[in-house]
Amino acid sequence: MFPSEFSPKQMKLLTWWCQESKYSDCDAVICDGAVRSGKTLCMSISFVSWAFYRFNNSSFALCGKTIRSLKRNVVTPLTEILKYMGFTFSEKLSQNLLEISVNGKTNRFYLFGGKDESSASLIQGMTLCGVLFDEVALMPKSFVEQALARCSVSGSKFWFNCNPEYPQHWFRTEWILDRKKKNALYLHFTMDDNPSLSEKMKQRYQSLYSGAFYERFVLGKWVSAEGCVYPFMKEDSFVNVPECSFQKYVISCDYGTVNPASFGLWGLYQNVWYRIEEYYYDSRKVGFQKTDEEHYQALETLAFNRKIDDVIVDPSASSFIQTIKRHGKFHVSPAKNDVLDGIRKVSTALKDGRIKICNTCSDAMREFSLYRWQSGGADVPVKENDHAMDDIRYFVSGVVFRPQHDFIVFATKRF
Repeated sequence: MFPSEFSPKQMKLLTWWCQESKYSDCDAVICDGAVRSGKTLCMSISFVSWAFYRFNNSSFALCGKTIRSLKRNVVTPLTEILKYMGFTFSEKLSQNLLEISVNGKTNRFYLFGGKDESSASLIQGMTLCGVLFDEVALMPKSFVEQALARCSVSGSKFWFNCNPEYPQHWFRTEWILDRKKKNALYLHFTMDDNPSLSEKMKQRYQSLYSGAFYERFVLGKWVSAEGCVYPFMKEDSFVNVPECSFQKYVISCDYGTVNPASFGLWGLYQNVWYRIEEYYYDSRKVGFQKTDEEHYQALETLAFNRKIDDVIVDPSASSFIQTIKRHGKFHVSPAKNDVLDGIRKVSTALKDGRIKICNTCSDAMREFSLYRWQSGGADVPVKENDHAMDDIRYFVSGVVFRPQHDFIVFATKRF
């Protein structure tokens, strides 16, 4: 929906490049701060408006961590609003290209995902007039620098948008703290800068986060993650197994031979996933290692006679995955292993009640109290007491936050 009003900070973002603006000579704009503060939508509208104000028949780049997240966060809401403003579109999916036209002008907007170091090669060789980075703090420096190097046309500008990460992050040290040298306009957003966000919705988002994630996503601060990874998980956070008939069952596995193996059995009831039972085997404590086949028998014991929809397994456990497939009883899926993103998702799912850990899972309960961040530096949890934590993360990333192939429709009243 097209916003009915904009805050002063949003208006500054929308118009900073205009000829009468005192910031028009800046080479870049940087927006960071809280989630749901309206910075992404305003930046994308401003970026396209600037592109047509300054150029015609030219190329630009829209960059996200992945093409999927870029389309969800930027392209879908942007195109609906631009249609309202009179723009037309031609999308070439095979080229990840969006051609946009208005008033006889046409410009090309290429879509890129910057998820890892290899992504830098995707953008090599292009000539661009401008580039927008959505969630730039989640992209590798090499990809960002390669994209910036492509902007060799006179008058080109850079557009950066992100939520805060840890204080030593390269983007904060090299761009935000050094913004005067970079000739960049810096705008810090809070939820109060989004007039379309109600107080009820603000309270909802405030309730979803705690610890460092609360300070980053709600307060918009670049802070270090310290202490427990899930500080809100107290003794009274764990529940009894519901006396009910579960609708679905899934098992998540963090596999280990020298390190502990942790399997969790999950049951779905009334849109909540309960971790109702577990298998946890620590060869160091017991004194001998189990084979793949012995761990598979433990998996069957955990499943009992239940119909298991999926077994989600640590992607590095290739031999165990093959063992499960060879028996032909369970469908098996390799887990997604993005640690930090997975921790964020687990934190959200626990806070909003989409998953609950039952008090029958004693090793998971123990690890929740011990799982901690490394002190200083990047966001890295200590590699101890993390096996049940990993299998829970695999489950949440693969089931609770499984990508949906849905779409959003915006309805706008025309005047």
